[in-house]
Amino acid sequence: MGMDHSMTSSSKISSNPLHDMGVQALAHELRAKSVSAVELAQHFLARIRAHERLSAFVELQEEVTLTQARAADLRLAQGTAGLLEGVPVAHKDIFVTKDFAATAGSRMLQGYRSPFDATVVAKLSQAGMVTLGKLSCDEFAMGSSNENSATAPIGLQEPAPVRNPWNTERIPGGSSGGSAAAVAARLAPAATGTDTGGSIRQPAAFCGVTGIKPTYGRASRYGMVAFASSLDQAGPMARSAEDCALLLSAMCGPDPDRDSTSLDQPAEDFTVHLHDSLQGLRIGVPAEFFGAGLSSDVGASVEAALKQYEQLGATLVPIHLPRTELSIPVYYIIAPAEASSNLSRFDGVKFGHRAQKFTDLSDMYQKTRAEGFGDEVKRRIMIGTYVLSHGYYDAYYLQAQKIRRMIADDFQAAFAKCDLIAGPVAPTVAWKIGDKSDDPVANYLADIFTLPASLAGLPGMSIPVGFAQSTTDKGLPIGMQLIGSYCQEARLLNAAHRFQQATDFHEAKPAGF
Repeated sequence: MGMDHSMTSSSKISSNPLHDMGVQALAHELRAKSVSAVELAQHFLARIRAHERLSAFVELQEEVTLTQARAADLRLAQGTAGLLEGVPVAHKDIFVTKDFAATAGSRMLQGYRSPFDATVVAKLSQAGMVTLGKLSCDEFAMGSSNENSATAPIGLQEPAPVRNPWNTERIPGGSSGGSAAAVAARLAPAATGTDTGGSIRQPAAFCGVTGIKPTYGRASRYGMVAFASSLDQAGPMARSAEDCALLLSAMCGPDPDRDSTSLDQPAEDFTVHLHDSLQGLRIGVPAEFFGAGLSSDVGASVEAALKQYEQLGATLVPIHLPRTELSIPVYYIIAPAEASSNLSRFDGVKFGHRAQKFTDLSDMYQKTRAEGFGDEVKRRIMIGTYVLSHGYYDAYYLQAQKIRRMIADDFQAAFAKCDLIAGPVAPTVAWKIGDKSDDPVANYLADIFTLPASLAGLPGMSIPVGFAQSTTDKGLPIGMQLIGSYCQEARLLNAAHRFQQATDFHEAKPAGF
C-alpha cells in the first residue's frame, strides 16, 4: 500500500478531525465543551469498526465504553473532571480489565473475565480516561511480531496477526503490536503496552509512534498477566512524547500492598520539564549499537537524528556497552526461567482452559497445557524449565544473573560520561508477516538493542526519526531509542519532546487512515 509522509497543513483537514488530535488536544477540546466524551467515544468506535482489517482489536464492549463516556461528561459538566477526563484509551490484552475479556492472547484464558482492574487501568480510569477496548498481543507477551496470538480479532472467527498500518503485509512489531498499530492508524489516541525485552519500544519504532518503558517498578504490575516478573513493565504508547508524559504521570506511583516490586517513588508530573533546554545535554552513542548487523536505512535515520540533537545544543559522547551481544543469551535464559514459573499456575484446576478428556490429574495437566499454550510459549517454558533444572541451574541461570549485573554496571559506567544514551531500536524496519515465523532465533536477534536496558531495569523510549528509503522497505517508519538512568523518565521525555518540536516525523500518518 502507498505511504503518506506529508506533514504540511494541506494534508490536514481544516476542521482537524478528532482522530488526528493527540491526548492533550482532545483533553482541551473536552474541557472547552467543543466535543462530548460520548461523541468522541462513538467516533473512535466507528473508526475501529471501519478498520477491522488491521486486526488490532480483540474485543469491544461498546455499551461499557459509552457508559464510561457518559460518566465522564457528567464530571466535566460538574467541574469534578480528572486530568484526562473523557479521553479514550485502549488496553493491551495483557491487562485485566473489568467488563472486558482478558485473554493475554492465549487459548488458555479464552473467555476469562476479571472481577477487577489492573492498577494501571484503574489509575487511567481515575484520571478520567474512557476504555475503547482490548488490543491484540503476542501470547503472554512472548514475541516480537504479534504473530503469536491465539485470540481472534474483532470481525474474525480465527486468530490472525496484527497488520502494520504503514504496509499491511508487514508485522507491527511485538508483543504490543496491537497497541502500536491502533495508535498509528488513529484508532485510539493512546494505548497501554508492556515491555519485557522491548515490547513497547520495538513496535513503537515499527509503527512510527512514541512509546516509553519506565524504570522497572515505576508502574504497578498488579493485574498484568505475568511473563517474566523481574522484567515486565507497563508503559504508554501515543503519537508524541508530550502525550506519553501525560499518560505516564497518571500511570506511575507506588503500589506496595499489591505489587511488592513497585518502587517507593512518589507519582510525578512528567510534563513539568518537557520544555527544558537541551543545551549541554550529553548523549552517549554506544559503538556496539552501530555494528555490521544494522541496516543502512536505520543507521542513516538515527545518525541524522543525532545531528539534529547537536543542533538543539546536545553534545554527542562516544561510549561502550561491551556486553550488548550477551544480552540476548542472558535474556533468553532469565525470561523463560521466570515464565516457566509464572505459567505453572495454568494447570486447568482453578481457572482458564481445561482439557475435556483425561485419565488422572497428571494427564489433565499435560493435555490442558498441550491444548492451551501456543508453540512459542511452550518453547520458552521448556527452555526455562531446563535452565532451572538440577545440574543446569548453576551453569545457565546463575551465570545469566551474574552477567545481567555486569550489563547493569556497564550502563552505570556509561552514565558517568553522559546523561542519556541514544541508538537504534531495532537493526531493521518491520519485516513481512511470516518471514521469521519458522526461525525463532531470528526473532530473538531482532531484540539486541532493546534487551540491555530491560535487563538493567532502566527507562527507555522510542521516537520516530525517519522512513526507510531503500527500494524493498521504502516508506516504513524508523525509530530511535533513548535510554536514561534510573527514574530519569522526565529527562528522556524532555529530550524526545524537544526533538519532536523541531521535527515532524511523529505527525506523519499512513495513507488511508
